Amino acid sequence: MKNFRIALVATVCVLAFNAHAGLFEDDEARRAILELRQRLDVSQQRMAEESRKATEDNAQLRRSLLDLSGQIEALRAEMAQMRGQGEQMTRELSEVQRRQKDLSQGVDDRLRKFEPSKVTVDGREFVADPAETQEFDAALAVLRKGDFASAQAAFGNFLKRYPQSGYKAPALFWLGNAQYALRNYRDAITNFRALVATDTEHLRAPEAVLAVANCQVELKDIKGARKTLEDLVKAYPQSEAASVAKDRLSKLK
Repeated sequence: MKNFRIALVATVCVLAFNAHAGLFEDDEARRAILELRQRLDVSQQRMAEESRKATEDNAQLRRSLLDLSGQIEALRAEMAQMRGQGEQMTRELSEVQRRQKDLSQGVDDRLRKFEPSKVTVDGREFVADPAETQEFDAALAVLRKGDFASAQAAFGNFLKRYPQSGYKAPALFWLGNAQYALRNYRDAITNFRALVATDTEHLRAPEAVLAVANCQVELKDIKGARKTLEDLVKAYPQSEAASVAKDRLSKLK
């Protein structure tokens, strides 16, 4: 019986110890769970904070990207505007250069009208003023129209205005022809002889000598005409005028 009590007490002590031990283990578990929950809450708060901060950072980055995109578009628009302005300036510069070239050409053309230039008449090249050439051509045009009186006046005025002109010999020749047509034979002879005296090698010199002979025939100066024709054949034997003179000599009596 005694042993039974001892065993019972021992059993109760063991059960009491085990019960106390179980209570201790539940408290530790609770504390561990609480710590885990606290850690989880802290982690969740941290994650929430980091997520919020990341969201704010993303929003800020998005705003920065939008601002940057806007700046890029603004720069593109400005560059396009500058390109357009550059193209406009290029066109305006080209137009100014074209106008300047036209103006320069116009000035050159106007100056050229007053500058002496080389001309060739009857195989002779010489320098003449534009006004001089224009006046000679105008007188010649009047002669070709058959207005011999006006042509006589025009060539006479020309020779007075330009006594040293390279046009002198041809002007004398055509003046003599106008006077011959007007039957002003004596003046015609004077001008034809002046041509030969001015330039014996001139292309029209043989024709001028032949014209003198024709005027002498018209004046009934047959002796003078024969002498002129003979001089023509001697001076210009290879000329066409010399061939005509030989034929005329055979017919003059």
